[in-house]
Amino acid sequence: MLIVDNLSKRFGGLRAVDECSFTVRRGTITGLIGPNGAGKTTVFNMLTGFLRPDGGKVVLEGEEITGLPPYRIFRKGIARTFQVPREFREMTVRENLTLVPAGQWGERWWNPFLRPWGVKRQEHELMRRADAVLDFLGLTRLRDQPAGSLSGGQKKLLELGKTMMADPKLVLLDEPGAGVNRTLLKALADSIVRLAHERGITFLLIEHDMDFVMRLCRPVIVMSEGRKLTEGEPEEIQHNEAVLEAYLGGQYVAVES
Repeated sequence: MLIVDNLSKRFGGLRAVDECSFTVRRGTITGLIGPNGAGKTTVFNMLTGFLRPDGGKVVLEGEEITGLPPYRIFRKGIARTFQVPREFREMTVRENLTLVPAGQWGERWWNPFLRPWGVKRQEHELMRRADAVLDFLGLTRLRDQPAGSLSGGQKKLLELGKTMMADPKLVLLDEPGAGVNRTLLKALADSIVRLAHERGITFLLIEHDMDFVMRLCRPVIVMSEGRKLTEGEPEEIQHNEAVLEAYLGGQYVAVES
């Protein structure tokens, strides 16, 4: 589904991503791991148009999307979350979801005057979809609460719900488990698996919680110093000497034998 070919990005004299190449197969939950500073989030930012690569290309389903602006990449079927959730704090949980779909009639100032019935009908349909997403994620009881009042784990579930409202082909999750308690982390993992199996959504996720990655992801791609170091099944990655060395050279050992 996704081909990343020799992607590179410099920040001054720092080469954050150095001719990195990997592929993501359709229908997989692929993990992208590596020590802090390996270049993982920079790759995500280039894949989603928030950064323009200095070299290389990105191909989605046979179409090159390198350097397109974020809104165009979003319309191609790629949705993403961020390390820190970006909810509209004062709006309700349900309202945060209904904002996501593109091309809403109410966005054109003349439609509420010329086509009020169409705007109202679409609003009802979006609310129905939002309620279905909230039910899927187990957040229905929080539907009318301000999004800013949610816990960190609940906000991560809301972020996942926002990607669901976009009907994506590929979802990029940037540290979905960070700051999430074990109960909500299990709910998040279960939701990701269901979306992959029941709706055919492909996932690429960055995560430092190795237990989460090893249980959820197949395959796992390892980055180090801006490049792909290796790729394989979780069991292979756990015992790969090059991976262990890369993590030992970082701030902590994240892979356990």
